[in-house]
Amino acid sequence: MFLTLSSRILRTTDAKGLWKLAYNFGFKGMLSVEKFKSRIKKGIYFPPFLYLSIINSCNLRCQGCWVDVESPKESISIEELDRLINDAKEHGNSFFGILGGEPFMHPQVLDVFKNHPDCYFQVFTNGQFITEKIATQLKEFGNVTPLVSIEGREFVSDQRRGKVDVFNKTIRGLENCLKARLLTGVATSLCRTNIDELLTESWLDELISRGVHYVWYHSYRPVGPKMSEDLALSPAQLLRARRFIVEMRAKKPIAMIDAYYDHKGQALCPMSTGISHHINPRGFVEPCPIIQFGKEKITDSRGIYKTLTDSAFLHDFRTISAKATRGCVVLERPDLVRELVLKHSATDTTIRGTALAELEKMSPRKSQDLATEEIPEKHWMYRIAKKYWFNDFGAYKELTAKN
Repeated sequence: MFLTLSSRILRTTDAKGLWKLAYNFGFKGMLSVEKFKSRIKKGIYFPPFLYLSIINSCNLRCQGCWVDVESPKESISIEELDRLINDAKEHGNSFFGILGGEPFMHPQVLDVFKNHPDCYFQVFTNGQFITEKIATQLKEFGNVTPLVSIEGREFVSDQRRGKVDVFNKTIRGLENCLKARLLTGVATSLCRTNIDELLTESWLDELISRGVHYVWYHSYRPVGPKMSEDLALSPAQLLRARRFIVEMRAKKPIAMIDAYYDHKGQALCPMSTGISHHINPRGFVEPCPIIQFGKEKITDSRGIYKTLTDSAFLHDFRTISAKATRGCVVLERPDLVRELVLKHSATDTTIRGTALAELEKMSPRKSQDLATEEIPEKHWMYRIAKKYWFNDFGAYKELTAKN
């Protein structure tokens, strides 16, 4: 499987893109995690992976979206982005996730990639703005991997995303990426209406035949103004998804990402471990994308490193959520999130201004923590990578001792 996948990537990805992947993301990314591990021994938390939602605008209207896509446009300026990225680079960071809204609606998004050739960017996109011209520009930069969101085939895509002909328009953007020899992934928010279509071997085989290099399955989270709780996966479906991913990783020549389990199959939260935090389109620093509250902004004159490492708000979110659960604190303990927000008098970072009321309406539910039904990684590559560069970093010591 691994040799076939490696051969496929070598044959279908531009040489410059491969070099940037290996050096900017691979080598420098590992060094960034090692620096993170050294810092946390001193009680200093600065995440090696930052996720930046650079704009709130989007051309789609997805079920359960928590972003203010229908509000007036808010976006992070190129000057603020450059300042933030340069500050993070000084402390070892080289990888940045770029989100929205739809990132390609930001008028200067290509300038971000061009201005930082020593970084690697993963762009979460619906793919519909990736024309052949833009795909060619991304190829020239070599430091961008598009992660194209597909939420179902024709009917379910239209239903999930609130527009018509969504699947075909997205596939067109996906094909432009692959024709330009970009390392390209497909992301799916698994929910009750798409799990039977997309969590299948036949779907993976179709993506492989199209030339897709990796997939990222994550479970739908009912948050925001239109939670659509009926879409959330049941505990049995969460277990089914984890089992499928572990088995297919050892079988199919396509890379499979997940951000919620370590090599032993124990659940983790990237926010609780401190390995990632989020910047929203208004420049607020948030614990993660679905916790829409903050105390600090990237316009703080201290710079992003000091802003994050000095934040008592982020510190409390990491430590208190890690003591409460290995899963998602928002889903499992919305009451605890509310307590933390009120304790710190945190700002509602949304434009709509209803995040606290939305939080108060939430009922506790099962998240990714499978407890006694944990499924360890089968494939040696994923097992080693997670053991050394994506584990809990000791965040759950107290919870483990308590149990």
